[in-house]
Amino acid sequence: MWQAPEIRAVIVIFGLLWLGLAWSPIDRETWLLENILVVLGFTTLWALSRKTPFSKSAILSVLLFLSLHTIGAHFTYSMVPYDEAWISLGGDSINQWMDAQRNHYDRLVHFAYGALLMMPLRELMVHRSQVSGFWSWFLPFNVILSTSACYEVIEWGAAEIFGGELGTAFLGMQGDEWDAQRDMALAALGAALVICLQMVKDWRSTSERSTMDN
Repeated sequence: MWQAPEIRAVIVIFGLLWLGLAWSPIDRETWLLENILVVLGFTTLWALSRKTPFSKSAILSVLLFLSLHTIGAHFTYSMVPYDEAWISLGGDSINQWMDAQRNHYDRLVHFAYGALLMMPLRELMVHRSQVSGFWSWFLPFNVILSTSACYEVIEWGAAEIFGGELGTAFLGMQGDEWDAQRDMALAALGAALVICLQMVKDWRSTSERSTMDN
């Protein structure tokens, strides 16, 4: 799978993106902490894919998620200038449209965690654990939920250990006391939407085959 031209091209693009954003990040210490996830994510994907026949879309989904996280690591999540970038392209202020008082890039990435990793996790479990039917959806959905909770605990622990501006930047609460709960809920929502869309797609495919057979 790694030999596929599309995958090679995306890996090159991801590598160039990572190198470009590794140069002069806003906060080097925060960047180092955040990139632990990037290194773990990429090496885990590479190791698992040696024995798991992931689809191209699954590999691309993981790399897209790591790319979003790489952007957040460069700017720190609470300072990603998505609103400024959108306005410079001629659009209206996203934050003003949402009536938002905080930077919501971290919310996007938590949602993407569920939406982009749901299907790769499902493919992994179907291949490795031979699950099917209900369990092939329920188990990866629960992995999304549990790992989201674990990440929030890790954020809290890191903030306690490092303290100061580094701990605050890594935690990224931006004054929201329900930040952890909202992040986990968005990850669950992303995964749930993917499940619903895939089920609709499968249902339509089954209906079309039945129509052709008749």
